[in-house]
Amino acid sequence: MPFKLVISDPETGKAIQNELDEAKTNAMVGKHVGEIVEGDMLGLPGYKLKITGGSDSAGFPIRPDVHGSGKKRVLIRSPPGFRPDRKGMAKRKTVRGRELNSDISQVNMRVEEKGGTPLEELVMKAA
Repeated sequence: MPFKLVISDPETGKAIQNELDEAKTNAMVGKHVGEIVEGDMLGLPGYKLKITGGSDSAGFPIRPDVHGSGKKRVLIRSPPGFRPDRKGMAKRKTVRGRELNSDISQVNMRVEEKGGTPLEELVMKAA
């Protein structure tokens, strides 16, 4: 299943959604949350993007502190995956590991380094 990318630009404060094709999705498989990816492999030449999170098709969030790519039930105290009502609360929740695989449906990314062409133009051209 192809990934849906949500690319956030911290300078403008805007987020752009983009659907990847199968070849670009396969290039992303195996990457980890926190890794910086060259934009060339995603059709965004000159850009560098950092993977910040995401979720799978069932809605389980990706946690950067859980190893592997499968679903795990872990005791967590903070987002993503759990927002405590009171200070000190912890709960056992099902989350995904930090490695991207074919079960992931959405990947969140942040622009680390800009290219020459504006992001909106590149995404519109690719669609």
